[in-house]
Amino acid sequence: MAPRIAVLGCGYWGSNHIRTLKGLGALQAVSDADHARAERIAKEHGVEAVAVDDLFTRSDIDGIVMALPAQLHAQMAMRAIANGKDVLVEKPIALTVEDAEAEVKAAKDNGRIFMVGHVLRFHPAFEKLMELVKCGELGELRYIHSHRVGLGKFHNENDALWDLAPHDLSMILALTGCEPSEVHGEGTATLDHLSDFAHLHFKFPNGIRGHLFASRLTPYRERRLSVVGSKAMAVFDDMEPFERKLALYNHKVWRNNNAWEFSMAEPDYVKYEEGMPLTRELEHFIHCIETRENPRTDGEEAISVLRILTAGTVKHDS
Repeated sequence: MAPRIAVLGCGYWGSNHIRTLKGLGALQAVSDADHARAERIAKEHGVEAVAVDDLFTRSDIDGIVMALPAQLHAQMAMRAIANGKDVLVEKPIALTVEDAEAEVKAAKDNGRIFMVGHVLRFHPAFEKLMELVKCGELGELRYIHSHRVGLGKFHNENDALWDLAPHDLSMILALTGCEPSEVHGEGTATLDHLSDFAHLHFKFPNGIRGHLFASRLTPYRERRLSVVGSKAMAVFDDMEPFERKLALYNHKVWRNNNAWEFSMAEPDYVKYEEGMPLTRELEHFIHCIETRENPRTDGEEAISVLRILTAGTVKHDS
């Protein structure tokens, strides 16, 4: 029998989880602090709406997906783990490294699956990019930069860095294979005391450098991750159509006596298999529940992301 999964949080992203799990035949129940909303959504999908306080002790629920305001994730994840549930917690899993470490330790101590919702790790274009890196197509990695900008969303608790950067940080950590040894953050708050624009600059122990730019107050949308290697460069641009999302550039740069020279090449658009990232993420969660395999995006990765966010956060006067 397939794992029986409930979704806690019926907002925008929680509704995506609900719809996807229903399609996978794994949706058992939904829950929300607004029980009337949970009942409406439950009726749409032919499942039960369970009160939040009753959700954790239900014996007919194996796992819980948590898509809540970030300040509630740690508390709710700990309750679920203590009651024997496997969890997929949306990013960020907590607002402090200490709370994140407590969640992950509790899951390990109780033998529970703990997965974080870094959904772009399951994008087939990024998975293909990882293949190119591992097989040496780009040569030795030198630099990684990501830009995730647009207008909104605005939160009272999270700034642009905490809201937008976790996805890119998870991809950067996967590509580099290690945490940065140095993190420098810069932020600008224009609306209130939270950064609307945020820059992170990285230095990794293996010599790779990088930067990240996140903004919630930019008039255009950009979702681009660029990887510079010694042999080639690659760009994962999620705003492009399917067939152009992953581009490989065989540009050449070399030293000729005392001068640098270069040649440019047209992009080679790399083919990859189709698939929805959220579907692939939830399929992986189901697989981990069934096999007890450690998730690709596990609690340790979530802690690493939180350490970087904490190190790069700029505090502004209220």
